[in-house]
Amino acid sequence: MRKDFNEFKEYIAGKKVAVVGIGVSNIPLINFLLKLGAKVTAFDKKTKEQLGEVSVDFETKGVVLVLGENYLDNLSGFDVVFKTPSMRIDCDALVKVKNEGSYITSEMEEFTRYCKAKIYGITGSDGKTTTTTIISKLLKEQGFKTWVGGNIGTPLFSNIEEISAEDKVVLELSSFQLMTMNTQMDVAIVTNMSPNHLDMHKDMNEYIEAKKNIFKYQNDTDVLIVNRENQIAYGFAKEAKGKVLEFSSKREIENGAYYKDGILYVDNKAVCKAEDIIIRGMHNVENYLAAFAATYDCVSIETMKKVAESFGGVEHRCEFVRELDNVKYYNDSIASTPTRTLAGLKAFDQKVILIAGGYDKHISFEPLATEGYSKIKHLVLLGATKEKIKAEFDKLNARGIHIPMTIVENLDEAVLACKKVAEDGDIVYLSTACASFDMFPNFEVRGNKFKDIVNSL
Repeated sequence: MRKDFNEFKEYIAGKKVAVVGIGVSNIPLINFLLKLGAKVTAFDKKTKEQLGEVSVDFETKGVVLVLGENYLDNLSGFDVVFKTPSMRIDCDALVKVKNEGSYITSEMEEFTRYCKAKIYGITGSDGKTTTTTIISKLLKEQGFKTWVGGNIGTPLFSNIEEISAEDKVVLELSSFQLMTMNTQMDVAIVTNMSPNHLDMHKDMNEYIEAKKNIFKYQNDTDVLIVNRENQIAYGFAKEAKGKVLEFSSKREIENGAYYKDGILYVDNKAVCKAEDIIIRGMHNVENYLAAFAATYDCVSIETMKKVAESFGGVEHRCEFVRELDNVKYYNDSIASTPTRTLAGLKAFDQKVILIAGGYDKHISFEPLATEGYSKIKHLVLLGATKEKIKAEFDKLNARGIHIPMTIVENLDEAVLACKKVAEDGDIVYLSTACASFDMFPNFEVRGNKFKDIVNSL
């Protein structure tokens, strides 16, 4: 049972509140806290000049700004601290302020604590964004007022008083957001689990435990949906408190959704043919199966079929960019893990020229080499991990497998290298198997840069 938001309004009025991070999600949060009567101090590593008009606006409204390199040194003396999702709860600054008696929380934690609407929470190592988007489209097409938030969409806490009990809320939730989450999800979906974000988590076990928070606080009327073909995700079922539904691309499922002989089923009813789904690849079949299992209690088979046959995919996810000189270019910048790149490679029925490499999340690239080589015609490597990836593919030489490789310094050079080696009918595929942070602020900026380069050829 979620709490009445009036309790929060009464609690927060007049409190000394710190908001760590003046980014996209926290700007609406700061404005909302001011509206509720809180005394807000905002902390950020950026300078006043870097924040620009945002800093001027907040100072005009009475927000105290603590900025610059050592901004967390002054995090002290607050009733409430809103942290950014990527900030570990055991970092020195938060441990210190918690020991002082501060209540530490986040925008998403408070939203899920007080939201009146039914919440669908989606997590996993790959496929979160597409599954979240499909679920939201299914619900909207069925006629529900639907709100999308978490990692995508818009920050929702500032809209909480507009969201009614009849609405639906769909949240994409990362392991960082879930690490400190102790609130209930009506429907929790785990798309799959594989090593990820090991640069931020202490180890794989901590990463898995963070993900479990999506269903740990459910009750017996709630639903957990897991991937039957993913050992870790399927293992979550035995800890579930509510109803468990499964989805599978390899076997018939009695309670949930499955794929068989080219057709997707939910609750043993045929929905659509896989060949009629616009977004390609078995990983997208699985994303649809998860979404169907999550919504079949309130979305018709007709609606499911209509969405599957009309939804063209999310930007930066195996997105067709252009055909030039009979060579097709695809942007899959969202693919920030080897498993996600492997899934994308399997979606093509021919070998591709692959652009890979980027920020090092300390994940092994061995699977990319041993499972992906048969789908790669030429490998173009860039970024902080280029030598690590090259080393894994070099190991294949001992088995008599040789994948041609080109090492480049940046994305411009990568695209030009692809154009140089591409032949009639080839596919150039940006799917880096890495995060973007060594060269770009996020995967969207990387994907847009790739599209700009390709469209300027």
